Formats: sequence, structure tokens, C-alpha cells
Amino acid sequence: MASAITTLAADAPTLSAANTGFMLICSALVMLMTPGLAFFYGGMVRVKSSLNMLMMSFISLGIVTILWVLYGFSLAFGTDSGSIIGWSSDYVGLSGIGITELWDGYTIPVYVFAVFQLMFAVITPALISGALADRVKFSAWALFSALWVTVVYFPVAHWVWGAGGWLFELGVIDFAGGTAVHINAGAAALGVILVIGKRVGFKKDPMRPHSLPLVMLGAGLLWFGWFGFNAGSWLGNDDGVGAVMFINTQIAPAAAMLAWLGYEKLRHGSFTTLGAASGAVAGLVAITPSGGSCSPLGAIAIGAIAGVVCAMAVGLKYKFGYDDSLDVVGVHLVGGVIGSLLVGLFATGGVQSDAAGLFYGGGLEQLGKQAIGVFAVLAYSLVASAILAFLLDKTIGMRVTEDDEVSGIDQVEHAETAYDFSGAGGGAASRSTAVPTTAAAASKKVDA
Repeated sequence: MASAITTLAADAPTLSAANTGFMLICSALVMLMTPGLAFFYGGMVRVKSSLNMLMMSFISLGIVTILWVLYGFSLAFGTDSGSIIGWSSDYVGLSGIGITELWDGYTIPVYVFAVFQLMFAVITPALISGALADRVKFSAWALFSALWVTVVYFPVAHWVWGAGGWLFELGVIDFAGGTAVHINAGAAALGVILVIGKRVGFKKDPMRPHSLPLVMLGAGLLWFGWFGFNAGSWLGNDDGVGAVMFINTQIAPAAAMLAWLGYEKLRHGSFTTLGAASGAVAGLVAITPSGGSCSPLGAIAIGAIAGVVCAMAVGLKYKFGYDDSLDVVGVHLVGGVIGSLLVGLFATGGVQSDAAGLFYGGGLEQLGKQAIGVFAVLAYSLVASAILAFLLDKTIGMRVTEDDEVSGIDQVEHAETAYDFSGAGGGAASRSTAVPTTAAAASKKVDA
């Protein structure tokens, strides 16, 4: 009996300082993605809405953090109930967790796992905001975010990643969030914009990005943070799987960027900076669910496919008439679907699990599982998000007035503007201009 106890104790995981430190760094990298997203989206809108776009991302850091501590972690990763939702009283308020208590089966503390997953919960509603640019009340957005993570994100995270969650038990592979984050957010964006309608001037007025340098900065920060997002999702660094995911996180967006630019050149005649940034993000989205199961060559294929298909998909809003302001549907929903389904083709069976895709002798079984996961999350998020938006629109109202939208949502909602040029009139010419000394001279100066 004593020898059996000794053997069990020896086999039990012990806290790893290396893995714990690695995961804390990954958590910080994922946190940086939300400000990166704010810059990415903020540069893509017109000047009059850029601050509002920044705030729609930043507010998620406040709202979702508090809800995650109070009950979100418990709902997502607590003890399973009916394969639909979790709940553990020890996780409520994170109050019943020991500081050295390990996440089950791993060598990192529960607190570290909780904060890493928190950063995923924070960025997911922020992703939705890009589809709603220029037209949503900030108070309504804040309330929608709180309701959405409660009703949609926390349950879906349990389905996909929680022990006992029905998609987890089915064997759906989602390494870092293709279904739980990107399809979830993209489908939610589509559901909301179908309820709140189009921007004033959609398909009539030019709505070009006001700052492409900000877009590129945001894309760079997203790409940088995505290494933590993806490689950290293995929750350790002991067997090389995280290393495969890390290199695939570099390869796929590179391939997607080149593919997007190639499509853009053939279709429109130019290589644009917006296309380069959007292509890289599309590749990052697509490799998120699949990078832990495919080879580097598979990552090239997945990235290239995502780059072309997402570039084609962003134009669908003009064909079908839905106003997805910053292409959340075209990039995140479509990219998430591509990456999740391609697991069923490109999974080698030799990285994160022995599940093999069609191209590696695994038949269609894994592809079928992936399809179930994709369309279950898509349907639930689309319908639930549309219902939430409808209820808010009929009660407190989701949209600003048409006049406020035309004049600029930044000033209306935040009493600020992104750029203040009031002090930009200085220089040698102004210093050499004589100050009028009489009322008549002053009048002439004003008239001029």
C-alpha cells in the first residue's frame, strides 16, 4: 500500500516554475492583443469615430475581467453540468483557490490558467465591435458585451475546452480558439448587424481608413501577441507541441498575407497596406484552431487558402447588403470556419493528438467532427447575439441618432476628438504677422 502511494505521488504533476513563467508571459502577450486590436480597428474607421472604436475594445478589459472573476471562470471551467455549462463554487470570485493549487493534469497554478483564459474572454467581444463601427451607443455596447459573454462566450468556452463539454467530448479540435473565439465573434457580429442595420451612407459615401499606419501598428501588435495566444494554449512547454504551434503562427499569416496581396493585385491591380494587414490577420485566425495538429507545410496551405478566401469574402457585404464595417465576418467568421474545417484535412496525427485528417489517412471522421463544432457554435452565437441585440434595441436603443452619426460619434459619446489641430497654426509665418492694434485692423484680419 505504501509503495502504491509513493508511486502515485511520484506520478502526480508538480508545479513547474518554467511552465508557470512561460504561461504568465503568454497571458501578458494575449492581453496586449486587445489594445493591438483597438489600434487595428481604430485606424480603419473615419476620424470622427476613431476614439469610439478604441474604447469599444478597451472597455472589454474592464467589463469582462470583473465578470470573469465573479462567475465567468466558474461557468466556463467549473464542474460540468449536462455537457453544456460548468459551475464550481470555489471558482466564484476566485475565492476558493489555493495559491499553489495546480490546474488538473498540468504543472501550472489554477490562477495562471484562469488569467490566461481571461485574456481570451476579453478579446472575443472586442472582436465583434469592428462590425458595428460608427453607429452604436457606447452604453448599449457595454451592456451588450456583459450580456454576451455571460450568455454566449462562457457556455461556448465550456463546450469547446471545458472537461465534460459536449464538443470537447466529441473530439472537436480547437487548439486556441477557432470556434470559441473567432467563429463565435464573427457569427455574433453578423447577428447584431442584421438587427441594427447599416451605417448612414453605406455603399454611397467613401468610408476609407483614416490612418493606415495605425492599422499596420495594430496588426503588428496582434501578430506579436498571437504567439502567446497560440503557443500558450498547450499550457506548458515540455513536449514540443507548443513549439510547433509557435512556428506555425509565423508561417500561416505570412502565407495568407502573400496570398491576399496576390489576389488583390489580380483583382484590383494594387498591393495595399490594408490588404497586407488583413491578410496576416486572416492567416492568424485560420491557424488558431489548426496549428497544433498540422505540419509547417500544412500551415502554408492553410494560410494561403485563408488569405484568398477571406479576401473574396470581404466583398460579400456589398453583394448581400449587410454592413460589416471592418470585415469581422469576412475575416474572423470565414477565417475561423476555414481553419477549423481544414483540421479535418491537414491534421497529421502526430502533433497534439493522434487524430489524423483526410490527407494523412484519417478519412472523413475528423472533418465531420469539425463541421459539427463549426456549425453548432455559428448557429448558437448568431441567434443568441441577434436576440440580445434586438432586446437592447427595443428597450434602451442600440444606435445613436442619424444626426449624431453624421456629425461624429466620438464627440457625441465621449466628448473628445482623436486629433486636436487647434494649436497647429504656429510657425515663422504666424510669428512674423503683426498683431492688429486697432479695431479696424482687427476687423480686416478677421475678414481675411
